[in-house]
Amino acid sequence: MTVTASKTVSPGRLLTQVAGERQTGVLVVGGHPGGAVYVLEGRVVYAESPAAPGVGELLVASGRLAARTWQNALDLGTSTARVGRLLVEQGHLTQGELELCVLGAIYDAAYFALSPAAAPVDFLTGATHWLGPVVHVDPAAVNREVGRRVGLLDEIFPDARVDTHAVAPVTRPPRERVTLTSAQWELLVNADGQRTPADLALLLGRAGYATVQELRRMAALGLIEVPEVRVESPEFVRLPQARGTAVDVRRPVVRPDEAPATPVVEARASVPAPAPQPPPDPPRHSLTEDSGANQVTYRPPRLARRKPGAKLPKEMAGEPPPVHQGTDEVLLKRIRTALRALR
Repeated sequence: MTVTASKTVSPGRLLTQVAGERQTGVLVVGGHPGGAVYVLEGRVVYAESPAAPGVGELLVASGRLAARTWQNALDLGTSTARVGRLLVEQGHLTQGELELCVLGAIYDAAYFALSPAAAPVDFLTGATHWLGPVVHVDPAAVNREVGRRVGLLDEIFPDARVDTHAVAPVTRPPRERVTLTSAQWELLVNADGQRTPADLALLLGRAGYATVQELRRMAALGLIEVPEVRVESPEFVRLPQARGTAVDVRRPVVRPDEAPATPVVEARASVPAPAPQPPPDPPRHSLTEDSGANQVTYRPPRLARRKPGAKLPKEMAGEPPPVHQGTDEVLLKRIRTALRALR
């Protein structure tokens, strides 16, 4: 297996070149979301992408295969690239079901891998996929289908940010009545602002492109939030803004009479601070203040000490609570008599 040097080109154009040379290997497309296209003697046999569920995820999520059955086929056939053949030989799938599922997975993942105009691409000569060759698709047909899908999405809603960012429904619909399909309803119910379209496709067992298509339709209707792209210049630096009086924080000065306390910062360097003076004892029941060069510090009053169990002074005790006047027995008797008359 040989690896070509990575270069930034059009993935679809490089696939056409590889197909023309009838090579065998995998076209690895970088970027986001990226993907891989496997070719066998110039024909596409499989494609995969992080944004599109694979054959196994689709079969298990739809309930066509049990998770244990799929895992058993992986354990037995991955090393020899016979996973698809084992599923057919063991009777879990028919040849037509497997071909239809693989064909859908190829076109689904090829959209995400081949749609970028330019991306970093590597070609690994001789690589094969563990599923094994199930169908053989003309690369020109794959490129045409990718272009058709790109144009269709642009007609629905020309904003590719919806394809990869987390999906969040709007807090208030833009109209009084909204009509949704079952697929759109499932997407809105499961969109929590954290799941991406790829996560929703994997969760619901749907194709990645079909999920993006429905999300773009809902974005055009104003039912989901369009993600914002924040571009910040690296040269712009937001300096911290001081709150209150501006002081010089470079030279902290500790007062000798308050050694264990928090250091007090000095005033501006250009204005000399006065010599620290011991604060006078504040009077009781009043707020006191110490004025420095540019700051004022308030100290709470000192409370008078009382012996345990002593009563509060009259000026601090407050008014006694109101006395309850009791119950009007005559009124209760009248209510009871009226209730008996209603029986």
